Amino acid sequence: MTAWEGGSIRVGLVADPGVPTEIAERLAEELPDELRDKVADVDWQVRASSEGLPLSEEGTIEIAAKASEMGRSDRWDLLICLTDLPRIDPAGTVVAEADASSGAALASVPAIGSIRLLPYARRVVVHLVGLLARESLRLTTKGDYHAGAWGVFGTRVRQVPSHHEDIDANLVLPGRLGRMRLLFGMVRDNRPWRLVLGLSRAVAAAAGTAAFGVFFPSIWTLSDSLAAPRLVLINFFAVAVMAGWLVVHNSLWERPGRSAGVHKTRIYNAATALTVTVGVICMYALLFAVTTLGAAIVISPEYLGTQLGHPAGALDYLGLSWLASSMGTVAGALGSSLETEAAVRRATYSRRERERRERRRREQQESRQV
Repeated sequence: MTAWEGGSIRVGLVADPGVPTEIAERLAEELPDELRDKVADVDWQVRASSEGLPLSEEGTIEIAAKASEMGRSDRWDLLICLTDLPRIDPAGTVVAEADASSGAALASVPAIGSIRLLPYARRVVVHLVGLLARESLRLTTKGDYHAGAWGVFGTRVRQVPSHHEDIDANLVLPGRLGRMRLLFGMVRDNRPWRLVLGLSRAVAAAAGTAAFGVFFPSIWTLSDSLAAPRLVLINFFAVAVMAGWLVVHNSLWERPGRSAGVHKTRIYNAATALTVTVGVICMYALLFAVTTLGAAIVISPEYLGTQLGHPAGALDYLGLSWLASSMGTVAGALGSSLETEAAVRRATYSRRERERRERRRREQQESRQV
């Protein structure tokens, strides 16, 4: 292995819009010093750019072709792509894949995780740059990038041969831990809290029904008669009804097809269910806060106490808002029927996830026609 005899090494970070781009822009500032310290003491130049990485017919990203394109146009020595596309391999959850012959690698942001994303992404990218610098540029590096395992996530990330002919090696998280990290990473990338803003008709129906509960004394006395465990049960029921209705009514659930095995379909469906549920919980929390504030403003404690037959306190207002919000959430499920399926998908999925699901739907329709 000879030392690098060229000038500076130029590393390009190309990222999908959204979370991957945010990470790439932060890393571009930090990586030169990190690479000098951990990979090789040479002049590193790192630049980040944002663009939608194209998907092939198989739903993958061809990093060798992307490296060739970027090398001709921007003269990068090494290329690292950051995508929000989840990758699953028989060996486990694919964190990254590298192609030494083209000097390119691809890191899957959802597989990196959902918490402490920037530090973990930094470790992944530093590892990939070191591996490519050693194999592609024949650079003498400080680390051993052929280690059989690599500790990053509190477990061991394995470097295994790839089943794809254009990829030299995959970095995978095996077992349940890898699948759980991927699942929560996919949910984070989908940003389920956007459901509140994306489903305007459903939110309006929920708010209107919750307001009905605030103004009708019969709801006051009913909430006062219900114990906290029953209110919790009603709460869970309301969230489950709306989440289930959104998934079923808008055909968000997938079936295994020709290009997706059962294990892939399961992780995608689990991410869908969790994304929608978290989004509905966010809507419920907002509805509860607004309902509680409205009840405190509209209903005086004296009048509420007169209706309940005992002095009214803060717990009575919370119980009233709790029941009214649960009623509103169920009504929100019906209101969501007025939303278009495209609106629900925009509110529920990232752009990459919507593209992938549209491709899967077309494939399923073609298979049924055959």
